[in-house]
Amino acid sequence: PRSGETASSGNPERTSVRGARIVSVGSDGVGRHYLIVSGPAASGKTLVARGLSDELGWPIFAKDTIKAALMSVLPVADVDDARRLGRAAVEVLLAVAAEVTGGAVLEAVWRRDQGRDEVSSLPGAVVEVFCRCDQPTLEARYAARRRSAGYVPEHQDPAELWSPETFEPLAGGWSVIEVDTAGEVDPVALADKVRQAAR
Repeated sequence: PRSGETASSGNPERTSVRGARIVSVGSDGVGRHYLIVSGPAASGKTLVARGLSDELGWPIFAKDTIKAALMSVLPVADVDDARRLGRAAVEVLLAVAAEVTGGAVLEAVWRRDQGRDEVSSLPGAVVEVFCRCDQPTLEARYAARRRSAGYVPEHQDPAELWSPETFEPLAGGWSVIEVDTAGEVDPVALADKVRQAAR
């Protein structure tokens, strides 16, 4: 087995890089855990998700990473194309996550009117970390983003990014941990809260 994992017949156990047992995975796949990192655009989700991925030893699947890979091979001429590609990226994220054993961190702008059902369909327990941030900070962060040449956004106007459906957690019956991302976030302390919620 690889470093940080132990294997036994029929019921392998996955451990974090620190050696603490995270989840026991049976042959039927029971034991999958999903950490959903949600929040509006530019709320700091990617930074939070990466920190939690490192602390928990779980892989991270991010919508924007998948979308960028798709855009490198598929033509995107306008906003409609970008939106279709964005939806495709979410579907790829969910499909790949469903195949993971152990734990996974899933990061995207999850709209409450769509994402709740999508996340509920995952074959495992869910914990959500919601990144809350004030509007002026969101707008300043978004304006400061660097974008690759030829980038096509999924919106006509930046104001479309911050719809009411993205300003509240999905809260689909699972544990929700809210974090103020206007300032610095301690990934170690946040990971401890996630572990407690996942028990």
